[in-house]
Amino acid sequence: MRTIRYQEIADELRGRLTSVGVGRVLPSESELSTEFQVSRVTIRRALEILRDEGLVDARQGFGWYVAGQIVRQHLDELGTIEGQLEQRGIRPERRVIEFDFRVAPPRVASVLATAQVLRVKRLNLADDTPFAVVTVWCPAELGHRLSRHDVERHPFYELLGVPLRGATQTIGADSVDVTDAALLGVPVASPVLRCERITTDTQGRAVLMSEHVFPAHRTEFVVELPQAEPSVLPSGLRLVE
Repeated sequence: MRTIRYQEIADELRGRLTSVGVGRVLPSESELSTEFQVSRVTIRRALEILRDEGLVDARQGFGWYVAGQIVRQHLDELGTIEGQLEQRGIRPERRVIEFDFRVAPPRVASVLATAQVLRVKRLNLADDTPFAVVTVWCPAELGHRLSRHDVERHPFYELLGVPLRGATQTIGADSVDVTDAALLGVPVASPVLRCERITTDTQGRAVLMSEHVFPAHRTEFVVELPQAEPSVLPSGLRLVE
């Protein structure tokens, strides 16, 4: 039986997906068109076959990517996304990229009320696939007891040695810069969720500030909304100028 060209291409791409991590972005339709020497229409038909099989998906700003389980975090208590991943049988990993003491940037200095901080930048992975770039700042007097090995193996919450009251997390939409795009394996300027978290001790003092950058095509945050007085806007939502 004669095999249609787009079916042949779908078979070829299906075989490649076994070596590509979940959430990884595939070559563009234009690049695949050049590789297989066919039109973009033919490439799209092949990719649509794989989408119907649940193997790939597409989203504005990313193009086509390997489909898989969404990295989901429930925001109902102070905790780590790694802990929630482990409960679902997913293996989390932290890779520290930068670990140094430095002068705090103005925004961080204002929040943490200190001039010197420990700054840690790391890449978070789930089953070997990057899902977040995280930058954490803590006052130098708390950070001096920590090592690079410590922050790769344990959450900051467990290392500070101070009782914590909770945290405030702000989530906004953004586009990814060149550096973080390379770490996450996504196109430059593609959509990301940018989260700022400020953690306080029981005295109300900010002891941690962190920024988390998540690729928008494979990340969800789930918030339980309790019953409240009727309102046009969900609780906690504010407009940004």
